[in-house]
This record gives sequence, C-alpha cells and structure tokens, in this order.
Amino acid sequence: MVESTTRRLPAEWEEQDGVLMAWPHAGSDWAPTLDLVEPLFATLIREISREEVVVVVGPDPERIRGFLSASEIPLGSVRIYEITTNDTWARDFGPLTVHDPHGPLLLDFGFNGWGGKFPAGQDNVITRRLQEGGAFGTTPMRRVGIILEGGSVESDGGGTILATAQCLLNPNRNPHLSRRDLEEFLGLELGADRFLWLEHGYLAGDDTDSHVDTLARLCPDDTIIHLACDDPGDEHYRALGSMRRELEAFRTREGDPYRLLALPWPAARLDEEGKRLPATYANFLVINNAVLVPTYGDKQDDAALAVVASAYPGRRIVGINCLHLIAQHGSLHCVTMQIPKGVLPPCPI
Repeated sequence: MVESTTRRLPAEWEEQDGVLMAWPHAGSDWAPTLDLVEPLFATLIREISREEVVVVVGPDPERIRGFLSASEIPLGSVRIYEITTNDTWARDFGPLTVHDPHGPLLLDFGFNGWGGKFPAGQDNVITRRLQEGGAFGTTPMRRVGIILEGGSVESDGGGTILATAQCLLNPNRNPHLSRRDLEEFLGLELGADRFLWLEHGYLAGDDTDSHVDTLARLCPDDTIIHLACDDPGDEHYRALGSMRRELEAFRTREGDPYRLLALPWPAARLDEEGKRLPATYANFLVINNAVLVPTYGDKQDDAALAVVASAYPGRRIVGINCLHLIAQHGSLHCVTMQIPKGVLPPCPI
C-alpha cells in the first residue's frame, strides 16, 4: 500500500466524452500501406462516433474530412485538429485524465518513443497543442516530469493499478526511479494506493517492452481478462503460464481472488521477413455502451469476442479486423485514448 491523494484515475468503462486518435499519413511509417490502413481508421471512427465524440489529429485535416465524407461517416461527432504527428499511437502520447475535487485534470506525461526506439518529438507535444487549440475547453492540464505511456497502466477506478515491471521499471524510461519511487510518484499523480505488478508475460513483435494492455486488462466486478497460450510448442507458453499464476495470486481490495477470463490464442501472424507480429485480443477499447475488439481473421476471433462479452454484459461487442494495424506492431487500443466525461467542451451550435 502507498499513500494516495484525493485524485482518481477513472476506469476505462466509466462514462466518456470521446476518444483521441491520430490519422495515418504519408510522412509516417504507414506510407507503404496507407491505402489499407486509412479505411481501418475510418471504421474505428465510424464505430466510436456512434457513441461519443472522436478527436482526430493529423497534418492534413482536409484529407481526413474528405476520406471520412467519402466513407459516408457523419462528421457531427468528429473534431479534427491540424497537428503534425510522428505516428498514430494515441494511447501512449495522449493525456491521462484524473478526477480531483475540482473536476477532471489532464496529465501530460513525457513520451520518448518507448524508450528511444522511434522518433517522438512531435507526438510528445500533441496534448499541449490540443489544449492550446481549445480541444479540451477549460479543463486544466499539468505537465508531469516522468515518462509514462497510457498503455502501460490499467486502472480499476478505485485506486488499483495493474502494470508490468518489464515496462515501468525499464531503464529506458525513468532510470532514476526505483519501484518504490514509481509507486510513490504515481500514487500521488494518479491517486493509486495499490499496485499489482506482473513480472512475467510478453508478446513477440511488441515494441513497448510489454505494455500491460497487450497482456491483461482490468474489467468491472473484479474481473481480469488476460492472454493465455495453450500450445506448449509456442514461444509464449511458459511466460504466459507464469503470468497466469501471478494473476491467480493477486487479491482484490477485499482480499478475494480476481475472476480471471482467459482469451484464446490466435495463430501466429508474420511479417514479410518472417518475424512475428503482436496479434492480441487483449488490446480492446471500451467506449460508451460498446467494446471494440481487435480480430485477425482467425478461427479464434468469435471465441475472443465471447470472452470480452462475458466481462461486459449489456454492451455491444464489435469486432474490428486489425491485421493491418499489427503490421506496425500495435493494435486497436494502442491507436485510441479515451477522454473521460467532463473534459471536452460541448459542440458549437
């Protein structure tokens, strides 16, 4: 247990104003497959905008508007901002929003391209540029002096954070901070007083040093959805088995075991060089009244949708084929960042 503040990092399943996304463009790594990935982003925006606002950033707003209009997507719930970007991984450069006694507060953590692996200077200032452009209305924002990506932490909305040691304690992020230092710092910034650390689990092809949102997800009613590999011949078998045993040992605030729901294991997907791509069903996005789940044209897709549905009864479960996303080593949750209720200004009349 660590000391917390009156702040609270809401759970993803709480009510939202919208979702932040960054449109792929020819100046990014998406250039060779832009014709394949733009329709996928349009599909995501279509589904999200049925329930809430989509805030989209990109260097060419007219191209975005034209593409969405040609895809017959109503623009009433889409807000587009002209901002130069390195890439599209909004989960990791977007703001983390906490609630404090005065209302929502945007926390702008540093983003260094997952430990300096990729250029990130433009993405690192997107949150600030959005605030300067009025995207968040009067919601205050505070810059935070450490590196932290949104995909590296899961919150239950009640003070518990689930994370992997491989990512948060990696010296390529905050080498000056120990585990205890991080717990104390994030306890104050995020209002967390319980940390569940996973020491095992990884996903081949993942550039994030094992973001937790590719492996295990906190869900309502003390439930955790997690990856599970049932193939002893697969390279993930032992690591994910060890992760499962860690999850079984975790206890809720009341001292009870978590309800664990295992996701099926999709067949290996390889790039043109034969390297494995990070296909994971755990990288789903929860929005108002729905959950968007990555699929991969795999025989396990339907079973994965059923697992997610069992954790989110009453919500629409929508499968989105993300084969073209994992070609750049991320999936559905990675390209989205939810914006909790009370942050965005109302639509202009």
